[in-house]
Amino acid sequence: MARFRRDARVKGTHTPPLSGVVIERLSHEGRGIAHVAGKTVFVEGALPGETVSIRYTHLHGKFDEAVVTEITTPSPDRITPQCAHAERCGGCSFQHLAPAGQIAHKQSVLLDLLTHQAKLTPGRILPPVVGPQWGYRRRARLSVRNVIKRGELLIGFREKGSHFVADIGRCETLLPAVGEHLLGLRELIGGLQAADDVPQVEVSAGDDEIALLVRHMKPLSEPDRAALAAYGQTRGLRVYSQSGDLQTLVRLDAPEAPLRYRTQDYEIEFRPGDFVQVNAGVNAQMVPLALELLDLQPDDVVLDLFSGLGNFTLPLAGKVAEVVGIEGEEGLVRRARENAERLALFNVRFEAADLFSEAGIAKIPREPYTKLLLDPPRSGAQEVLNALRLKWVERVCYVSCNPVTLARDAAILNQKHGYTLSAAGVLDMFPHTSHVESIALFERR
Repeated sequence: MARFRRDARVKGTHTPPLSGVVIERLSHEGRGIAHVAGKTVFVEGALPGETVSIRYTHLHGKFDEAVVTEITTPSPDRITPQCAHAERCGGCSFQHLAPAGQIAHKQSVLLDLLTHQAKLTPGRILPPVVGPQWGYRRRARLSVRNVIKRGELLIGFREKGSHFVADIGRCETLLPAVGEHLLGLRELIGGLQAADDVPQVEVSAGDDEIALLVRHMKPLSEPDRAALAAYGQTRGLRVYSQSGDLQTLVRLDAPEAPLRYRTQDYEIEFRPGDFVQVNAGVNAQMVPLALELLDLQPDDVVLDLFSGLGNFTLPLAGKVAEVVGIEGEEGLVRRARENAERLALFNVRFEAADLFSEAGIAKIPREPYTKLLLDPPRSGAQEVLNALRLKWVERVCYVSCNPVTLARDAAILNQKHGYTLSAAGVLDMFPHTSHVESIALFERR
């Protein structure tokens, strides 16, 4: 098949479409993979088995990138996106793929990385944990851009493959109280005197209330503060101004009070901006699954690393002799301690420590732990796993938001510490995206 001449000036928008391209499979991040004249092409918006026409967007030495312009032979798994902005908005990448196909892809990514990077195969594949497909996002960071030439302000996620803010009027994955009213939010922020100085609006929600955090680079005027407060009261939302870190949060619509969500039988309080799991429906299933995999006994002593607000730690405390939660962010540790005290859980303690440094890892209390739970950020838990002695730990439950680092750390648990990968499965925390959340159980051989 003929190829156009490579030209350093070509960025894709001026290249002729290429037809008859057959998509072989999906990449880990969800793009179709094809080969044209022996060269790999990653095609945004294409599905395996499809024959498509493509437009090149970027040319590289070893691979090229393209987008679909026409679908000649569609996949049976292709569906019509529910969101009118799905083609442009970078918040979702999989709305054109049926939910069952999304789950199958995420599971294949997880198993492929475990097999090829860690050289491990799970003893059993756990059933996927799924929750609401739409209106599930209770935490999101929305970019704001005041486009003076167009005379309008945009609020939303970035465009696919771009730093520009997508022009969207609603979002189907955000909680409806926010996602269905983005145009009103745009009008509100655009009418502020500080419209040019608002880079982000963050959504942070508990089970019953939703907070909007309006970040601003210059002090807000009294009229701006009043307008934001009135919007919150009218829409039934909490509205905060934030000029710096979380210590600068100021509630504008009413006196301050904590947000709350329930996990198991425990109500956890938190501040807007604190880390909570995005999908409440999946979190409600994930926590009891992790506890079940650990096979908890009344005399267990459990170490919970990257414990956050105590999402796992507090439910663990109700089932075992003692739990120690370690978290790097001191604000989360303070609120975790307050939650434990309020819930009268006296067999749990929380410590602040940087689990990516030798000094921080050295702060972990040296208990004879029998079970270990890990819920690290995307960078994984390599440093702490290489440093810890796990002699008495019978089971390790690892909750991961990045299958690449999970596979790397699984190899450490297997080769350095002698654990078998007993089970693994996907958690569909982010439907309609290529984000793979997973859970794995390791047992001592």
